[in-house]
Formats: sequence, C-alpha cells, structure tokens
Amino acid sequence: MNSVLQTRADSTSDTIVSPRAGLPGPMPPPRVCPLEKFAFFFDLDGTLAPIAATPDAAAIPPHTLDLLKRLYDACAGAVAIVSGRTAERIDAMTSPFRWPLAGLHGAQWRGSDGTLDEPFVPVEPVAALHRALVRLATRHPGSLVEHKRFSVAIHFRTAPEHETAILAATQELAAEFADVFTLQPGKMVVEFKPKGANKGEALERFLHDPVFAGRTPVMAGDDDTDECAFGVTNRLQGISIRIGPGPTKARYCLGSPQALARWLNAVLDAGEAGPHDQAAVRHNHGSWTDSASVGSCPADQLGG
Repeated sequence: MNSVLQTRADSTSDTIVSPRAGLPGPMPPPRVCPLEKFAFFFDLDGTLAPIAATPDAAAIPPHTLDLLKRLYDACAGAVAIVSGRTAERIDAMTSPFRWPLAGLHGAQWRGSDGTLDEPFVPVEPVAALHRALVRLATRHPGSLVEHKRFSVAIHFRTAPEHETAILAATQELAAEFADVFTLQPGKMVVEFKPKGANKGEALERFLHDPVFAGRTPVMAGDDDTDECAFGVTNRLQGISIRIGPGPTKARYCLGSPQALARWLNAVLDAGEAGPHDQAAVRHNHGSWTDSASVGSCPADQLGG
C-alpha cells in the first residue's frame, strides 16, 4: 500500500514515502492525508487512556473520545480499538460510541457490521487458571487478578517488588496451561490469553472488512502486546506509533497519550482544512510532541 504523507510538520507538499528502518533516532509520526486513504487502529490502556493504578481506574479523556468520533466520521468508519480488554469493557470505556474492535488481543473481533465473534474456551481451564492466579496473588500482597471471561491476568503495578516472583510463577503456569493459553507479558501485568489470539492477525483481518479494505493502516500502541500489530503495519507500509518509552518495532514515537491526542487533533484539522488554510493549521498547532516524545523510544531497535 502506498501512503500519501506529509513527512514534516512544516511541509506544504505531499509526497509518497515509505518509512525506513535505521532512521537516525525515533521520530514523531507524520500527518496523514487524505484521511480517507487510511485506517486507524488504537490500543486502549497507555495509548488512548493514561495508565492507571488499577484496571477499573483507567478512563479515556472526553476530549480524546471526541477526537475519535471526528476521526471515525472523517474516515467513513475505518477506526477500530485493538486491546487486551474485553469487548464489553471496551464498549463501557468508549461509551456512548460503539466501535469496531478486537478485544482480548484479538480473541474477540467485531467488524463494521457489528457482529461480535468470540472464541471457544472451555470453562474449566479458565476457572482452574483463575484459582491458581488468586493463590499467587494471595502470596504477593498488592497484586490483583483480573478475570476476563476467556482469559485471566495478574497485575502488579501496585506491588512492583513482587515482579520477579510473579514472572517466575506465571512461566510455570504457562507450561501447565499451554494447551489453552499463551502467556502475554505487558506493562506490570502478565496475561494468559486464548491460544492463537494475536493483535497483528486481528489488524490484518480488519483490512479484509469492506470499510477498512484498501486503506493504509495506522497503528498506535504502548507496550509489548502491540508489537505484532506494529510488525503487520510495517509490512503493509503503514504508520506504526509507539506511545512512551521502550524498544519497539514501531517506526514512529510519541511520548504519551496526551501527545497522541495532540497529533490526532493536528491530523484532523489538516484534513478538514482547505489548501489555503494549511499554513494557519501549522501555525495554530506548532509541534504535537512533548518533552518525552523525541528520543523516548529507540525506533526500529527490534527490526521490522
């Protein structure tokens, strides 16, 4: 897929580019135009919603939800949430809107027709794993077990001193439950997701949906759970954006969910402006980066 991109914030001309590995350090993402050529995919926690101490405390700022609605309208519906959250929780966090989504790292999938596909996961392995993780959390006060119907996670953001012990114990459990679950580490969390669930495959499935087909993907995410989706995005010559620090396959970086919101606002204003208004858009927005944006994540350190 070829992408029409503005390669610099101060550029007044469009050019066909394909971001390359080996660029001298991480870069903020370009503005994209025209918007109808792109499909947008967003992780939720740490990307649209700032990281919170517990899963229930996380929330998407109202301004960011408004930007997503503008983007959805500008892209004729080619916007999806790709998250480790359940579909039900994604809908609750993005209410009153109802987006195409991939929940539980792609195990749940809802396309543009609104039909939700869910995996078959036997009840007993989920219950047994949940019991094992509850026992583990009891031994490590401050950790928190999250039951997600088809998967189970243990969070230790409020008990970082137990990280080493929890990681070791979950590795042992991963071997025990390998027929049903795959271990998925994240930011201060370890999740047992349904075997075969993969954000990269979920993103690629969207690109066969009539609303998303033929568009260049833009994927934004903040941690290891998003790396496979970055890999697919890169292969399709799209725009992969890491939010925050860390080694990554993503070719662009932004420092925080707030910086992502500023970038989206600039993208939307540029897309809605006529050619004679572009200079005013650039003057009004300046840079959408923040002090953590440039230099915060080593672009292409993992290749891709």
